[in-house]
Amino acid sequence: MITLKGVRKDYGGEVTIGPVDLELPKGGLTALVGPNGAGKSTLLTMMGRLLGLDEGTIEIAGYDVVETASKDLAKIVSILRQENHFVTRLTVRQLVAFGRFPYSKGRLTVADEEIISRAIDFLDLTDLEHRYLDQLSGGQRQRAYVAMVLSQDTEYVLLDEPLNNLDMRHSVQMMKHLRRAAEELDRTIVIVLHDINFAGHYADRICAVKDGSVVEYGTPERIMTDEVLTRVFETPVTVVDGPNGPLAVYY
Repeated sequence: MITLKGVRKDYGGEVTIGPVDLELPKGGLTALVGPNGAGKSTLLTMMGRLLGLDEGTIEIAGYDVVETASKDLAKIVSILRQENHFVTRLTVRQLVAFGRFPYSKGRLTVADEEIISRAIDFLDLTDLEHRYLDQLSGGQRQRAYVAMVLSQDTEYVLLDEPLNNLDMRHSVQMMKHLRRAAEELDRTIVIVLHDINFAGHYADRICAVKDGSVVEYGTPERIMTDEVLTRVFETPVTVVDGPNGPLAVYY
């Protein structure tokens, strides 16, 4: 379980995140949604200890993310930020191997190599594993970064807008990979999404963030309604029955 108690982050002036109290259960996929600037990425990066808290506590699997040693926390939770500054002369396999650093400290074992191969295969990158990152498309490169996170072999996985800069086809492929990771690899995935319809279709739970606060939390069936989405996004939204579940219409 991921537990946030009284979590607050102040940026000065009128920009404040929290206080947030939230419990995300173990297992499945939770989507953080909301308007731009709502605080979704800030909450996620605080969960991954890439950003400090001004108040409150965050626990993941019972471990305080502030107090737990980095080497121990890295075996519990992995995080992929939105900004990925890649080294062009790095191959896919070399990138994915970085996910094993908390265990190998740079000295890869046979077991590490097997985990790296499994992550590469899982993201359908086998034919590309010896290609350099600058030889890949944006979608292929994004899959490589997610493979790196999965190779870290943590039960909890935090992803900040992994669909950023992906086209329709690659976005669908990525969400299918993450859905499989939650189900087949038993990962607990928390993901920041802009597309409410992807959240409604692939997530087990949706957490709506607005003005630095959690304003709605529940199953897609509970969140995917005209009233809730119109209030959260401050634009008229109509939810219709689609061929594979509810669809939010807002254009």
